[in-house]
Amino acid sequence: MTVKFVPNDKGNPPGKLADAELHFAGGPLDGLKLIGFGIWERKQGGRNVTFPARQYSVNGERRSYSLLRPVHDTASPDTLRDVILEAYKEYETQLAEAV
Repeated sequence: MTVKFVPNDKGNPPGKLADAELHFAGGPLDGLKLIGFGIWERKQGGRNVTFPARQYSVNGERRSYSLLRPVHDTASPDTLRDVILEAYKEYETQLAEAV
C-alpha cells in the first residue's frame, strides 16, 4: 500500500492541508485506490486525519458514519492514522528538499 497526497492549494476549507489516497499493490485490491482521507491542521497544534464517511439524515438532522471501520481491533484506525501522518511528514520533507 502506498499513500498519495493531493495538496489543498486553495486553502479552502481553512486548516485542510491535503487529501490522501491509499493505493494498493498486490493481493485482491491490486490496482485499486481508496479515497476520502483528509489531513487537517488542528487549531491547538498537531494534525489529524479524517476517514471516508457517508452522510445521511434522520429527522432533518445530519449524521455520518465512517466507511472504514475495524472488524475486531478497535486500535486499527489509530494505526492507519499514524501511517498516513508519517507518510505526510515524509511528503512535506520531499517538497522542502525540492525547493
